[in-house]
Amino acid sequence: MADDTEFEGEPIEIVADTAMAGGRLDAELARAHAALSRNRIKDLILAGAVTIDGRVVSEPKYRLKPGETIVLLAPPPEDPDPQPQDIALDILYEDEHLIVLDKPVGMVVHPAPGSPDGTLVNALIHHCGASLKGIGGVRRPGIVHRLDKDTSGVMVAAKTELAHRHLSGQFADHGRTGPLHRAYIAFAWGATQSGLGTVDAPLGRDPGNRLKQAVLRQGREAITHYAVENRYGETGWDVTRLRCQLETGRTHQIRVHMAHIGHPLLADALYAPGFATKIRKLPQTVADALGRLGRQALHAAELGFEHPATGEEMLFMAGLPPDLQALADALEDYDRARPRG
Repeated sequence: MADDTEFEGEPIEIVADTAMAGGRLDAELARAHAALSRNRIKDLILAGAVTIDGRVVSEPKYRLKPGETIVLLAPPPEDPDPQPQDIALDILYEDEHLIVLDKPVGMVVHPAPGSPDGTLVNALIHHCGASLKGIGGVRRPGIVHRLDKDTSGVMVAAKTELAHRHLSGQFADHGRTGPLHRAYIAFAWGATQSGLGTVDAPLGRDPGNRLKQAVLRQGREAITHYAVENRYGETGWDVTRLRCQLETGRTHQIRVHMAHIGHPLLADALYAPGFATKIRKLPQTVADALGRLGRQALHAAELGFEHPATGEEMLFMAGLPPDLQALADALEDYDRARPRG
């Protein structure tokens, strides 16, 4: 397997052996140099970046002959469109292949209409600099999963094309056959009927509100497992602290699934607008903490995956951020002080 650093303007030369004879040019180059995807290699061939015995070959389907010398000259990665911005990051781990961080509340992951800058991608481009080796020919971080703007917690991003493909495959598999692990802490209205449960309900864009997701019969498969960590409350109000694990990774999945079973997340303005009046029934200290929260009570607490280069199984954890910790403390303090009958 070729090292990622070999692809910044340096020619890569191989000689076709008998095992490669008859094989497609794009397929054999992808096998020989796993740091570049087959699609990327195909684009390079079409762009005239590959020669065979000194002549440019721009046909990805070209069948190789024994003894032919193939030279691939990939241009250095282009600078990305998002501009680098010096934004502080809470980095949990970093090496030449990937970076793991604790995303703060309020940070959008990728530039989009309405959020053209100040995003995690802008911050990563600045922080990682030349250590970004290029993904799809562009010097950018590889975003393999996302968190909502107002969801905090652990994220991983790739710094090389090889790491991006490997991590993307793990997230696409959702941990069914590999070590990918994602766990969230959520605070939900009401008391779930059981301590353990699974919500298996397909999700898609809400036909009545393009900003929302909804449970739809023809939606994409979505499965959330939850376990009760604690219950709080008395007559008139209940709050449950949950640990949620994803078997799939759809947009707003936990938020929609918990609302679907009647337990929307605290302070979720999008999926729990009808629960705002319940705040008046809360103890004042809890109501104050919830009022200061100003976003859904959800935090990506754990992320585990296989390192794309070493194969090591890695697990990263992030404690509750101050706003959610204040809510948790207020609930715990009230629960401890509450008179018992």
